[in-house]
Amino acid sequence: MRLTVLGGGGFRLPLVYRALLADREEGRVGELVLHDVDAARLSAIARVLADQADGVADAPRVTATTDLDEALRGTDFVFSAIRVGGLEGRATDERVALAEGVLGQETVGAGGIAYGLRTVPVALDLARRVAALAPDAWVINFTNPAGLVTEAMSRLLGDRVIGICDSPVGLGRRVARAVGVAADQVDTAWFDYAGLNHLGWLRGVRIAGRDALPELLADPERLTSFEEGRLFGAELIQSLGAVPNEYLHYYYFNRETVAAYRAAERTRGAFLREQQEGFYGVMARPGTPALTTWDRVRAEREATYMAHNREATGARQERDADDLESGGYEKVALALMRAIARDRRTRLILNVRNRGALPGLDADAVVEVPCFADAHGAHPVPVAPLPDHASALVGAVKAVEREVLAAVDGGSRSRAVMAFALHPLVDSVSVARRLVDSYASAHPTLAYLRR
Repeated sequence: MRLTVLGGGGFRLPLVYRALLADREEGRVGELVLHDVDAARLSAIARVLADQADGVADAPRVTATTDLDEALRGTDFVFSAIRVGGLEGRATDERVALAEGVLGQETVGAGGIAYGLRTVPVALDLARRVAALAPDAWVINFTNPAGLVTEAMSRLLGDRVIGICDSPVGLGRRVARAVGVAADQVDTAWFDYAGLNHLGWLRGVRIAGRDALPELLADPERLTSFEEGRLFGAELIQSLGAVPNEYLHYYYFNRETVAAYRAAERTRGAFLREQQEGFYGVMARPGTPALTTWDRVRAEREATYMAHNREATGARQERDADDLESGGYEKVALALMRAIARDRRTRLILNVRNRGALPGLDADAVVEVPCFADAHGAHPVPVAPLPDHASALVGAVKAVEREVLAAVDGGSRSRAVMAFALHPLVDSVSVARRLVDSYASAHPTLAYLRR
């Protein structure tokens, strides 16, 4: 089986290869094709993968190319993990938003809209090439903003594009641990989770037909024993009656988070830009131990994840060792790929077209809900309606996503302004207009926004 990764020079790619190396079942991936527009990054990551494969019998063969058509022809699966504008673009998105006093995070608020406006046109071009060169391939989308990009690509690829995110998986794993589920039994639990990507709530944890979440909600000590509990606090979670996805912290504690970001020496994007510039720079030197260098940098990256949010709410700065363990998006992606390739019915939380699963949104709206995956793709499971406060927030953010898509379709500056103005975390049409102007000035790729 052949797997193509778009964005194959990305820093997190060795996580995917590690999962591929661990797969010894029949029908596993035999060829991994890495595509990236940056040959130096491709070379660096290929060296890390070579170290990972050292001594592993029958390791998947790795090829690297900057030729998109070559990468796509004859492939069975495509992992889309591109970053349009690189980390410099992310740092710019954060800086422009913070200058206006609003959030610049790469998937939430103004930063997420700017990233979407840059990324969707490229994602649509990629979808067209997949449709032309590998029409039977399945696309598994990692590219952020994952829900928005998946919905854009689905307009060309239909249900053959499926979005994934590791946030619901990590949340479910931590809550399951808090309610006493053994690590090897987590996969047997049913997680009642619903919303959009980076905008969802865990409303139930069913184990052997019993919902264990109410017991957790009644116990403040256990409720604050895991990361989301410390981020949001027991009182808010108890009031919600559900455990929010960590990204909802940007909504529930927006002022505090923006203040923490503005007071910080550097934003998350700037930190990652500097860190990865250092990594790829070191990797350019002959003789650099590739895998050990990558492991060290990755550990630092994971330890500092959402540090500004923890600071904003007074949570301790160090992350638990359990929260640093891998088992995120790469395992979700591999589980989904195996389910499709081997027709193995598998339960996963995925980003798919709604088709009536989540009440209040139309059939084509991409939502993040439990699904069953098999050879025919991912099938969303109908879930109970969200409470009014959550449904209203989901509806508002989905309306923003639709404005982004309309802006891309029509090259429309006015629709881009509406996307910013309608977002709950942008409080002024005047701010929205200035944001569009500032982002267009900073990112030449946004020159298409003319009307």
